[in-house]
Amino acid sequence: MTVRLSPVRRAGAVGVAGAAALLVAGLTAPAHAAGYADPTISLSATHLTGAVGAYGDPAVTVDVYQPGVPAGFLRLRVLSSSNPAVAAVGDVRQRRTPSGDRSLTVRPRGQGYTDLTLQVTGRGGKTATATLAYAASARVGGAPTTRYLTGSSDASAAVDVGGGHVLVADDESNVLRLYDRSRTGAPVRTWDLGPSLGLKKEVDIEAAARVGDTVYWTGSLGNNKDGEYKAPRNTVFTTTLSGSGAGAQLAYGRSYKKLRDDLVAWDKGNGNRYGFAAGTADGEAPKQIDGFNVEGLEFAPGSTTTAYLGFRAPLAPAVPGGKALVVPVTNFDKVLSTGAKATFGAGIELDLGGLAIRDIRKNAADQYLILAGSWAADDNSDPYALYQWDGVAGHAPVKRTDLPTTDPGGWEAIVEVPDLSVAGARVQLITDSGSGDLYGDGTEAKDLTHAEWKKARAAWFTLN
Repeated sequence: MTVRLSPVRRAGAVGVAGAAALLVAGLTAPAHAAGYADPTISLSATHLTGAVGAYGDPAVTVDVYQPGVPAGFLRLRVLSSSNPAVAAVGDVRQRRTPSGDRSLTVRPRGQGYTDLTLQVTGRGGKTATATLAYAASARVGGAPTTRYLTGSSDASAAVDVGGGHVLVADDESNVLRLYDRSRTGAPVRTWDLGPSLGLKKEVDIEAAARVGDTVYWTGSLGNNKDGEYKAPRNTVFTTTLSGSGAGAQLAYGRSYKKLRDDLVAWDKGNGNRYGFAAGTADGEAPKQIDGFNVEGLEFAPGSTTTAYLGFRAPLAPAVPGGKALVVPVTNFDKVLSTGAKATFGAGIELDLGGLAIRDIRKNAADQYLILAGSWAADDNSDPYALYQWDGVAGHAPVKRTDLPTTDPGGWEAIVEVPDLSVAGARVQLITDSGSGDLYGDGTEAKDLTHAEWKKARAAWFTLN
């Protein structure tokens, strides 16, 4: 079975009213029954996700066939829904695709799961059935501008590649995914970099920065949640980007696996100012106020050599209300291109109202946006905000907007930075929804058994 999840706008769907919700796909078949083979029905995906009140939910393509009978003579309908409170028979819409297949979308009415039984009837009254397992997440704020990136729930970093597309990393795997920013649906293309990195375990990718055609990626560099050192997390690497939009391609570049060690040595040489040695000690979880966890990466103003590492933990000082920490790596290009030991500039401490750095991104004019959130939050339990900064040490960032925290998922990635001098500038953010209970059954999204049901949320915000 080939999976072809293609986003379809409801405006193009053909709805059928009435309680029976019969989905008719062609002309009435002749009455005689002799000699006809059984029809077949196949789905491009057996599992599908949607959201209450969403726009542009993905579709499933249904292929119906009966030997010797034109597809237009075959009738497709929804026989039943196992949970009409989620989606009833009449909530399914059908349209004919250019290739002659049927494309189905679902307009859910409630959160949860339902099995939709589909039936095709061919000549001679012969029938066949198939089941579509459907999952609907709850309505979210800003639904008209929200899109869902399916196939993974743990989005952790994003890089715009032009042409309306974005590369998205996942902190639960070493797979990079290319998505259409404007549509809900599965990735256009994926790259599993585990083999190139020589790793079977995840790098815990948390941040990325682009310089020309080179994209730099970094792991969190911290221990795992149980306080154990896992070497793959101490990895930074590059990829080379060619093309743009849906045609973008990636090639693995180089990696460096000692940046954490270099940071600890640098901090020790400066009197353990930031407590990196203690934060990386055995048994120390990374997401503590005095922990050690990198979640931001961007280059300094006008530079292609000095990169800023933004820390989720520790705060500086490591007390409530402490400042967010940025550490400049002054030879970051050489670290990756030649394996040179990292060198550092003085730490930069930013007042983000007691919040830490969850992402940092700049535009070509060196206008920076900082996505600020708690050092502790894995979801939306603590505040999030966007701050503008000019990238200069000693200059204070300015809050541009607070972010909503009522829906599942924590704000994790900035896709690109608009011109921040323009009134009403809008920015697209992506959530890490891995810890979210998307479907109301207590299952965290990262633990869902079907990848088609996993999804991160992308939403647009206007900056004040």
